[in-house]
This record gives sequence, structure tokens and C-alpha cells, in this order.
Amino acid sequence: MDTKRYLGGLVLFLSLTVLASAARADPAPPVPATGPPAPPVPEIGRTWPVGTRPVVVRGWEPPPTAYARGHRGVDLAAFPGAPVRAVAAGRVSYAGRVAGRGVISVALAGTDLRTTYEPVRPLVTKGDEVAPGQVVGTVEPTGSHCGVPCVHWGLRRDRTYLDPLTLMPPWLLRSGPSRLLPVRGVPLPS
Repeated sequence: MDTKRYLGGLVLFLSLTVLASAARADPAPPVPATGPPAPPVPEIGRTWPVGTRPVVVRGWEPPPTAYARGHRGVDLAAFPGAPVRAVAAGRVSYAGRVAGRGVISVALAGTDLRTTYEPVRPLVTKGDEVAPGQVVGTVEPTGSHCGVPCVHWGLRRDRTYLDPLTLMPPWLLRSGPSRLLPVRGVPLPS
């Protein structure tokens, strides 16, 4: 047997084995961004996009990397035709159709944040100023990715997706009904 040929084949075999095992290895963890940390999301939400305290059908599930699977927003149960409101003051940066669904995007005033709502039939146009609680559209009957009718509510800072619930102050996030406490020293109505 030719020693050169044998060693050449062995080197090729070992090289392919190393490459194959490297391809099967877990990808490297994401490299943390350098520089100052991103500013926190201000609690500027003043109303829910739909309803008064909608059911969260699916929560925020951030992807481990920019292109990985995840859920880049929050799905809120909503009936078709229900009004969709701006959660905070801002300017409409987009109102139209994307991939067959109605989408509204609002640049939030005084921030570098943008919130999105879909599937909706827009009642606003690009450039409109909106106030917190202002109706910007209605829930479309089709186009939702939920098993039930819902509105997908998203939040972005530049190209980074964030949890839109972080816009809401604690008093809007609390669940459960209000409780009346006993009042002492006040006469009962007659």
C-alpha cells in the first residue's frame, strides 16, 4: 500500500470528521452588544389597544437571535369589528396592508419607539397625530395568526422587538375586579 495515498486519505477523513462535528455543534451564543445599554421602555401606555383588560392569548416570547423563531409581540383577544385604540400619543408612520393583513404603525411621541397593530382595518392615514385611546382602526375578521380572533400588538425600538406590555403602567396591568372596602363612620343611605 502506498503510504502517501494512505496518509492523504486519512487526513481527508479526519478533516471531514472535524467539519461534520463542527456543523452539528450548537451555534455560538450571541455576542452581547457593546456600548451603553438601551434605555428602558417608558410606561407611557394610557389604554389597552382593545377592550379594558383583554385576555392575552399569547405572550411575548423573544427570539434568541434576530432571525430565530419567537413571538415578537402580544396577542390580545378581540372580536372582529372591535375598535383598536392607540395606547399612547404619537404619529401614524404606516397604515395599510402587509402580506394581506391590515397593519397600523405608530411612532410614539417623545421616544424612539414604534408600536404596531394587526390585523386591523385602518381608520387613520400616514402622518396623522393620534392621542392615547383614540380609535385608529377596527379588528379585521380574517388574517389573524391566533386560534381565536385577536390583535397582534408589537413594539420596536429601531430593529429590536420589545415586549409591548412594558409600555403599560402597573395600574393598567393589574388583573381582577376592583374591591370595595368597608367605610367606617359614614352613615348608610336611607
